[in-house]
Amino acid sequence: MSGEVENPKAGGEEQKGTGASSSADEIKETWYSGLLKVTSIYGVAAGYCISASLLSIINKWAVMKFPYPGALTALQYFTSAAGVLVCGWFRVVEHDSLDLLTMWRFLPAAVMFYLSLFTNSELLLHANVDTFIVFRSLVPIFVAIGETLFLHQPWPSLKTWLSLATIFGGSVLYVLTDYHFTVMAYSWAVAYLVSMTIDFVYIKHVVMTIGLNTWGLVLYNNLEALLLFPLELLIMGELKKIEHEISDESDWHSFGVVLPVGLSCLFGLAISFFGFSCRRAISATGYTVLGVVNKLLTVVINLVVWDKHSTLIGTVGLLICMLGGIMYQQSTSKPKAVPEVKAEQTDEEQQKLLEMQSNNNEKEVTQSHQGK
Repeated sequence: MSGEVENPKAGGEEQKGTGASSSADEIKETWYSGLLKVTSIYGVAAGYCISASLLSIINKWAVMKFPYPGALTALQYFTSAAGVLVCGWFRVVEHDSLDLLTMWRFLPAAVMFYLSLFTNSELLLHANVDTFIVFRSLVPIFVAIGETLFLHQPWPSLKTWLSLATIFGGSVLYVLTDYHFTVMAYSWAVAYLVSMTIDFVYIKHVVMTIGLNTWGLVLYNNLEALLLFPLELLIMGELKKIEHEISDESDWHSFGVVLPVGLSCLFGLAISFFGFSCRRAISATGYTVLGVVNKLLTVVINLVVWDKHSTLIGTVGLLICMLGGIMYQQSTSKPKAVPEVKAEQTDEEQQKLLEMQSNNNEKEVTQSHQGK
């Protein structure tokens, strides 16, 4: 009898020890997974900040060393498309399979995407980075009008119009004080503004109707834009320029040219990866804040690295444009709905638990009376 009594105690002590060790292991595993998750979020955010803030600077560097915007953008398309295909092969990302009918339907969007990046490179070739940022900040004004006219979206609110007016005022201040003003540079700036506006509006229409996932859009965009490169070579005459450079045995294949071009291609792929990863890892507000930090870093790096930047008043106009961008993001962000249904369900669940506990207590009292 004594052995029978002692054995359960020993078994209970062993179970307590095992339970304590397992709970400690669970706490340790939870702490490790939490630390790993936080580290990955900060790593993705840091990668996005670095790639986004340096991309314009590196593109400017690359187009100065390799003054062929069409060929440079084609190399960027090839790197991005190949990167998505390789990552899909190793199951790192998931993308839609290639389909000829889908490619035909996506072709107009790819054409606009090609024109937007091509005019982007031409603008960086003929103007400084500050001018590029200002005209990039102007895009939401025309996109808001285009969405209303062609996508049947409601007109922007008063707060949104105020933010867009702030962007416009900052851009006017910048243009009036831009001592690097040239007709060629601002012609490409206007072309960039028009192509980006059409690209944004039409891409939104494609996203809503064609049914591709995120990486499928990246793959179709870059692959079809790459197929348009031979046509650009003939129209813009870059083929003759490249043949002339090769015949003159220029240093276009030297390390000083290959390095910025290679970095431009890699950073173009990196911003796609880190940008989409950031959108999954952090909130929309956090992503917006990172975008503002990226532009500030770009302005600071531009002031330090290049001697071709805006005046003090022009920089103030640039910062006003960025302030208008922040106001625009805040005015268009939708507040989260209060989960009233979940709160009601929680109250009901708590009421049910109280009823179950009261029923159990009544049963215990009844059983104790019956035992007596």
